[in-house]
Amino acid sequence: MNDSQKIIIAIDGFSGCGKSTTAKEVAKALNYIYIDTGAMYRAVTLYFYRHKVDTRNTTAIQMALQNIEIRFEYEAATQKNITILNEEVVEDEIRQMYISERVSAVSALPEVREAMVAQQRQMGINKGIVMDGRDIGTNVFPNAELKIFMQAQVQVRAVRRQKELQAKGQEVDLQEIADNLSQRDHLDSTRTENPLRQAEDAHVIDTTQLTIEQQSQKIIQLAVTLQNV
Repeated sequence: MNDSQKIIIAIDGFSGCGKSTTAKEVAKALNYIYIDTGAMYRAVTLYFYRHKVDTRNTTAIQMALQNIEIRFEYEAATQKNITILNEEVVEDEIRQMYISERVSAVSALPEVREAMVAQQRQMGINKGIVMDGRDIGTNVFPNAELKIFMQAQVQVRAVRRQKELQAKGQEVDLQEIADNLSQRDHLDSTRTENPLRQAEDAHVIDTTQLTIEQQSQKIIQLAVTLQNV
């Protein structure tokens, strides 16, 4: 495929809909680059937590952001993308519940979003990327050729998230996870700075009764059609 045929695929939606897993599968199938924006915000949250950054202090936030460098690497041994914060692999740490409970508040900060969006746009200059998050199709790449909005019932999302955590040896109460997801839905949808919302030209995919393979195939088919236009 020529670079001129490559497109930007923007996947937005609620937490726990399988966005990241689906985006990875789509990127792999199309030989695109996958960019996990959620991991970027989680990494910032981890840095803020460790350094006790006062999120009410604009100067403190801006100073902290100057010391944050985030990048991704593909780990051949595990066949997974890993998140690296200031040269430290933090992939597992940023998935912990204490980060999940704090990430929406941190990602809502205008200074944080501005810094991360600038990095994300730079990553998409040459196209051929799959990026998932909350405002990719509405803010980061409003001109993306393919926009997807994913949704699913809260209880279904909670069960999926619990299984992910159990696979990593973490036992978390299902209701606690469901409450966390509901709270994140509210915070993400009502924040002042680029809230989570469906782009007018987005394809809506409800994943409540879909497998990862099924939802991935839907997006791949849409992408292949666009690439051949």
